[in-house]
Amino acid sequence: MCSSLFIYSHFLEAKKLSEISLDRYFKTPCLSHQSNIFPSTTTNDQVRMSISAPSKKEVSFLKTCINGINTISGILSVPYALSSAGWLSLPLLIVIAVCAYFTCNLLRRCLDSDPKISSYSDIAGRAFRRKGWIIASIIICLELYLVATGFLILEGDNMNKLSPNFQLKLELLKIEGRHAFVIISGLIILPSVWLNDLGVLSYISAGGVLSSIVIVICVLSVGFTREVGFHPEEKVISLRGMPLALSSYTFCYGSHAVFPTIYSSMNKKGQFSKVLWLSFFVCATISFLMAVLGYLIYGHNIQPRITLNLPAEKFASKVAIYTTLVGPIAKYILTIMPIASALESLLPLRYRNWKLTRIMINTALLVSTVVLAIAFPSFQSLASLIGAIMIVLVSFVIPCVCYVKIFEVYRSWGTEF
Repeated sequence: MCSSLFIYSHFLEAKKLSEISLDRYFKTPCLSHQSNIFPSTTTNDQVRMSISAPSKKEVSFLKTCINGINTISGILSVPYALSSAGWLSLPLLIVIAVCAYFTCNLLRRCLDSDPKISSYSDIAGRAFRRKGWIIASIIICLELYLVATGFLILEGDNMNKLSPNFQLKLELLKIEGRHAFVIISGLIILPSVWLNDLGVLSYISAGGVLSSIVIVICVLSVGFTREVGFHPEEKVISLRGMPLALSSYTFCYGSHAVFPTIYSSMNKKGQFSKVLWLSFFVCATISFLMAVLGYLIYGHNIQPRITLNLPAEKFASKVAIYTTLVGPIAKYILTIMPIASALESLLPLRYRNWKLTRIMINTALLVSTVVLAIAFPSFQSLASLIGAIMIVLVSFVIPCVCYVKIFEVYRSWGTEF
């Protein structure tokens, strides 16, 4: 019943999307047969993709926690979601966090069940063979690509808030406003996409985690000013706004496609369950505080992102807005890493694992997402769309289905599928 409510509510916000991706050739039976994850007849000329950790360097527990928290902390749109659906939608933010934590643990159990499984697509391939592998890869790559695009849109909107009259002039070409800032954001992010070590990237992730905490503090301080203050709303529930709220809440916890990459890089994988608990607890706490504070301060007048409500002349507002620029930069490279690994494995074997190859692929992904970010109208519509379709599948539906299939839980129900 809960899954039906998720899918029904999210698809009310969805638009039709299509994207094509390929994945590694798979023809393995279910895990119970204990066969190799790669077919023995595979040759170097066959297409073999792996959406997994690109670096062989192992990462410590603390750095893994930082990367995990950074990937799932998305807090700017939750106050708007709360204002759309009312106070009774707030428990759903926690319920969704618990469900996401549960399904992420299912993924962990699938990863632990066989050392040959190292990625999200490996799990789907083990459960449903080649078709499952391909379908999961298409969904994952599309979801992460759109999320990365959303980060650039967010950067452009926030920077445009600070300098609405900004223009970028390149000889005869003049680019104004948000579009110019999207391009500038891409240039700022560019050096980070050349990195390939999750241990090094954890320092960038630390900036993303710190930015979330600073934003909450700044919003709270703005609320205590005389000009703004707190204005409690009495809206208890709005069924019309519930689909939007559910989509936005889900978007906060939609990083399941990235967690296998983080898992594969960890030096003590037995501690990964603690990483998950800490990551989801911190994210849920920050999101809850931001939702309540934002709604108490701005009520029904809140914008799709709370930074758009902050008075630009206030020092705390400027700190919050500038801080939001750090988050997307810190998250972007972690988001496109699985896509880059997938594209790299499509290349001939002699070109894989080259640093130049990875740089070229990551740069091409960045350029394409910049173009899409310029074309897409708003972050909120993209976030709702991703939450409605992709994240529901990747974070809630597919982990449950794959777990049931791999561990043959369905046999205890007396059914086959």
